[in-house]
Amino acid sequence: MHTPLVARCVRGLESAVAAEILALSTQDPAAPDSAAVTGLGHREVHFVTSGSVPFLRTADDVFLLAARRPDIGPAREALGALTDLVTRADPDTLLRLRRRAAPSADLTGVDVSASFLGRRAFNRYDAEDTVGGALARRLGVPYHSRRSGEPAPPGHWSWRLTLDGTDATLMPRARERPLHRRAYKGRTVPGTLHPPVAAAMAARAELRPGAVVLDPCCGAGTLLAEGALIRPDARFLGLDLSGDAVRAARANTRGLPVEVERGDAGRVPLPDASVDRVLCNPPWGGQVRAGGALAAAPDRWWRELRRVLAPDGTAVLLLPGPGELAAGVGLGLTPTHVQRVRVAGAEAFLVELRSADRPSGRPGRTSAPARRARSAGVRFPAG
Repeated sequence: MHTPLVARCVRGLESAVAAEILALSTQDPAAPDSAAVTGLGHREVHFVTSGSVPFLRTADDVFLLAARRPDIGPAREALGALTDLVTRADPDTLLRLRRRAAPSADLTGVDVSASFLGRRAFNRYDAEDTVGGALARRLGVPYHSRRSGEPAPPGHWSWRLTLDGTDATLMPRARERPLHRRAYKGRTVPGTLHPPVAAAMAARAELRPGAVVLDPCCGAGTLLAEGALIRPDARFLGLDLSGDAVRAARANTRGLPVEVERGDAGRVPLPDASVDRVLCNPPWGGQVRAGGALAAAPDRWWRELRRVLAPDGTAVLLLPGPGELAAGVGLGLTPTHVQRVRVAGAEAFLVELRSADRPSGRPGRTSAPARRARSAGVRFPAG
C-alpha cells in the first residue's frame, strides 16, 4: 500500500525536498520503489511511500493527503463547499497512519491552518473555522480556532487547508510536531537560520567523510548541526564574534563533531587551503550586521573564505542578493548554482561556489593541503 503525502517547504526548496525524497529509495536497495515524487507545487511536494512517514530534513512539515476538490473560488458564499473535503476524507485510516508516525500522541481536539493564493472575499480564519467545525463534529472532538491567536492545547491534531486557484486540499499533520522544530535547537540568537534551509545548504555541499567544514559566522550553530547530523564522520568548525552566539552554538551542537570558538570572520585563525567546505549565512545587514574586521572592510570576508578554502573546495552560502557575488568572483570563485528562496518573508539566494582553479580529476576529492592539515589536527588556536 502506498500512502499519499504532502511535504510543505520554504519557497524555492521544492526541488531540494524532492531530491531528498527520491534519495530515500536509493538508500534501501531492497526497496527501490519505497518513495516516489508525484508532483511539485507552490511550497509543496506531493509523494507516495510504501514505508513509514519519513523525517525530511529540508521540509518544514509532512502531511497525509486527506481529500482534494476543485478550488471554491473567491466568493464568501462558497465557503460551505469546503465541508465537502471533510466528507471525502477517511478519518479512521488517517488517524491510524498518524498513530504509526506518532504512537505516543493523544487526540484531544483539532485545529486548522489555511492559506490561499489570490484575492478572496473571505479570510483564512473563515476557511479554517468552516473546515475545523466540520472536522470536529466528524471526529467527535473539540475544535480550536486560531482567531484568538492562542496556540492549540496539547494533543490537538493540526490540519492544513490550501487553496491554490485550481484545487482545495485538506491534509492532517503526519507527525506530532512540525519537522522544522528541531530537538537540538534549544538556544537561538537574532538572525538564526531556519533549519530546513540549513539542511538544504548542507545537502548541496555534498559533505564527504573526514571533510573539514567551516562556518565563519555560525550564529546559533544551525548550519553546523545540520551538517553534522547529515555527515557525522566529518569535522565541523564554527566562529562567531558574539559570545551569546558561541554559547548558543555550543549548546545546540553538544554531542556532535563540532568545535565552536569566538572569533572574527575577517581574520579566520586557520591555515591556507585547510577547509574542504564552507557553509555560511553571512551578516550582510538585516537582523545582524557585520562587526569586527568586516565592519570597516566587508570584502575581507570573501578574501578569508578564498584563503582557507582548498583548491578543490566548495562554499555554499545564503546571500541577500546575487550582487554580493561580485567580490567572490573577483577573487577566483565560480558560482556553480544559484537558487532563489524566500526565508522569513524576504528573498535570499542559496549559492554554491567553487574555486576557479579547481584541479582536474575525481570531483569532490579532498585536497592535499586539507589532508595534511587534517592529519595535523586542524583546530582553532587556544585562547
